Amino acid sequence: MELGIEEKSYIREHAEEGYELLKELAQIPAPSNHEERRAKFCKNWLEANGAKGVYVDSAGNVVYPHHVTKTNPVIVFMAHMDVVFPDETPLPWKEQGGRLYCPGVGDDTANLVALLLSAKYVAQRNLKPADGYGVLFVCNTGEEGLGNLRGSRKICEDYGTRIAAFTSFDCTMDTIACRAVGSERFRVSVKTEGGHSYSCFGNTNAIAVMADLVREIYEISVPEGGKTTYNVGVIEGGTSVNTIAQEIHLLCEYRSDDADSLEWMKARFEEIFSKKREGAEVTVEVVGLRPCERLSGSQEKTRREMLDFARETLTHVTGKVPELVPISTDCNIPLSMGIPSVCYGTCFGAGAHTREEYVERNSLEMGYETALSGVLRYF
Repeated sequence: MELGIEEKSYIREHAEEGYELLKELAQIPAPSNHEERRAKFCKNWLEANGAKGVYVDSAGNVVYPHHVTKTNPVIVFMAHMDVVFPDETPLPWKEQGGRLYCPGVGDDTANLVALLLSAKYVAQRNLKPADGYGVLFVCNTGEEGLGNLRGSRKICEDYGTRIAAFTSFDCTMDTIACRAVGSERFRVSVKTEGGHSYSCFGNTNAIAVMADLVREIYEISVPEGGKTTYNVGVIEGGTSVNTIAQEIHLLCEYRSDDADSLEWMKARFEEIFSKKREGAEVTVEVVGLRPCERLSGSQEKTRREMLDFARETLTHVTGKVPELVPISTDCNIPLSMGIPSVCYGTCFGAGAHTREEYVERNSLEMGYETALSGVLRYF
């Protein structure tokens, strides 16, 4: 929907507030599974700006239920608080050439600010959703890395089939997530007898065993259905240059936007993990599981309408047609449950998941318009 004069005036009047909010919020550390400081900030900010009934659930989500009863269907709007960086001290902020630099500033802090400003608009006017819906504004946890979509899972667990539609503000205004990329992630450990590199030469080396395992992963030929990938991302262990490595660990994953291909990859990885390795003990722990989408015909129709609305809104606001791409987002969970969902961004920028990440300051106002348009569609 195209916003009216009042809504556009609100965005212009609060653009500077949004910038200051972004500057403050982006510097608050929020590694996945440790978002408490941002959660406290978001809850206090919402309450100070007219939101009633804000609560923090057991997953650490900050939830603002607007006109939500015990039984009515709900519309979910979500933006995640966590960033990929482990910093426990304030994240570094820099402004240069119209760009706002800070680790995590675009993924997902700018989108979080757009969510907060939209919630403020609705709360201060006590707008009533159409058709008996309630609306949940969620500042969620655990979207990144090994957070394993903790916050999204909790919301879907608590509200389940009451959720009629689910929108995640994530990424940039260049893209819309058109398919959910599922994945499974593992921590693999290899233990051996080890020993001194000279006097115990010939004992099994955990690094050599792990190297064979990695080689076998990289010999997998991916299936043709959808796009399927695999990766070994972290290897750690060993003791010293003159010690036969006794213990080593790695983190690896496979991904696909096709459910059947995910199952095929699962079988290949299980074959590799279950193979007997002479002189070694191999243990495997699943540390992340993100499902693909499973929608029926009517659910797919509603999701298509949501995608079309997002594309039309972003094109109207920015003058650029966004690309439809498969992505792993908080929407994976509702989509796997048959809940129509869409994910798109509210800023322009680059460098996500790097310490040089930035957003374009002049894109923020467009982002607020994009977010508010999506919210007011249900009022």
